[in-house]
Amino acid sequence: MSSYLRDLFLERIVSGISRKTLTDAARWALKYRIMSKPYPGPWTFRYHPWLLEMHRSKHDINVGQKAAQLGYTETVLNITFYKIDVESVDCLYVLPNKNPDAGEFSAGRFDPALELSPHLSTLFSDVKNVGHKRAGSTNLYIRGSKSRAGLKSIPTGLLVMDEVDEMNQDNISLARERMSGQRVKQEWLISTPTIDYYGINKYFTQSTQEHYHIKCPSCSKHIALIFPDNLVITGEDPDDPNTRNSHLICTECQAILPHATKPDWLMNGAWIPKYQERDIRGFYINQLYSTTVSPVDLAKAFLRSKNDPADEQTFYNDKIGIPHIVEGARITEYQLEQAKGSYLNSETKPASYLITMGIDVGRNLHYEIDSWYIPNNLNLNHDSLDFNVQCKVKVLEVGKLQHFEELDILMRKWRVLSAVIDANPERRKAYEFASRFAGHTKLCFYGAGIVGKQINEPKNPIGDEPTITVDRTSWLDLSLGRYRNQSITIPSNIPNEYKDHLKALTRIYEKDREGNPVGRYVKGNNDDHYAHARNYAEIALKFAVAVSSPYSITSPL
Repeated sequence: MSSYLRDLFLERIVSGISRKTLTDAARWALKYRIMSKPYPGPWTFRYHPWLLEMHRSKHDINVGQKAAQLGYTETVLNITFYKIDVESVDCLYVLPNKNPDAGEFSAGRFDPALELSPHLSTLFSDVKNVGHKRAGSTNLYIRGSKSRAGLKSIPTGLLVMDEVDEMNQDNISLARERMSGQRVKQEWLISTPTIDYYGINKYFTQSTQEHYHIKCPSCSKHIALIFPDNLVITGEDPDDPNTRNSHLICTECQAILPHATKPDWLMNGAWIPKYQERDIRGFYINQLYSTTVSPVDLAKAFLRSKNDPADEQTFYNDKIGIPHIVEGARITEYQLEQAKGSYLNSETKPASYLITMGIDVGRNLHYEIDSWYIPNNLNLNHDSLDFNVQCKVKVLEVGKLQHFEELDILMRKWRVLSAVIDANPERRKAYEFASRFAGHTKLCFYGAGIVGKQINEPKNPIGDEPTITVDRTSWLDLSLGRYRNQSITIPSNIPNEYKDHLKALTRIYEKDREGNPVGRYVKGNNDDHYAHARNYAEIALKFAVAVSSPYSITSPL
């Protein structure tokens, strides 16, 4: 045997033995992964020691509730690479949206990993397709959560759902179903949270709920770093010079935990579960553990959050990694009780001829019928964006039906001037209803690119469909805000289901890419159909004013 063949043979043997030692994603990352800033070079757990046990988890279902920038995405990426490389498992990586999230993931996470790591660059044979990466006969599929079609027909042994709270919650179960045909499978759900029992927090509360405990370098007791217990804030506002002295402490001995030596005392930590026997493993971490975010940074962020709801939401969600509801962001039971009048549902006579109806379409048709009070001095220019704000509303009837034809009875009973109905998911049935009451009904879409309370109504609708498009958040701010400013009255016997639906929606505050505060509504575990019926009835007011004759719907019941 020639020396070349002998060396090649020995190299293959050594390589094979080396590969057999890669029994988990942690060993794989240490051998193959190369990182860039802030800690360039071969992968290490020194600055993120809490990630080691996550790499080694063998549980079928794993949940990571986290603050931002703490290594969770790199962890699931390592697990994905390990599954593809060592176990030859097809993987499905789900992001909130296909565009631009999939493109940004490829450009910001996937491509740099391949460029920096020689082993990865030779592993993948085809990476041109943003949504499909091929490593020999093994596949990595990258999909957005909004497309049900994109989540179908993809058998996978590993499912990763990154930023769960930003996803279409209704499609998460569809993505998880992709694993049902696999004998060996694993899934990871990771995200910063938003509100309690929604998104990642819903899954985390079903898990072992593990917190990373460190060994205090002063008293040797094991503690978890939590806010506000372990953060001492020494200033009154972000610009206060004293704020620069903010620091972490041990809650047991009150000793300062030096940020400069954090990698040393973090290495002695361990995950401790709140619930031992649960099948779902859950990991929680916050930025008090971060080696790149100092206690001073956290202190300033908290002080800023006291004056801005978007900063407040960001602080608790992105820095502390816990669900949070800003005061006033959700309708309360007290506000609903304050809105109650002295009349019963469906039994009062309207005080005005301006009657609107809103219909949300789902398994049932949830509706709300309203009577409007318009001040005498109000300019009846229904194009004014402030028109609704100056009016008050009395809810005459709420309820739910099974058949669209039953809506006809309500239209005639109350002589509804204008109805707005959810355009989806029953587009054809909604259009048929609108056709029966032509000029009095609009099909509504929630859409992007609409400013404030503007209503986009196409001049030449396709197929003569009377469609409109509105901004969901702006109109919900107005329609639900009536309970806060007491410009709405509801029946004294309003169904509890109605109240639960309105309380289900919570306004969360964020900042866009330019740093401007923006809001959006999310719902928890309860349905929110009546909240949208309320919204559609609100939108219908402008069209009711525009109708020429208030008594044009006069067909007998």
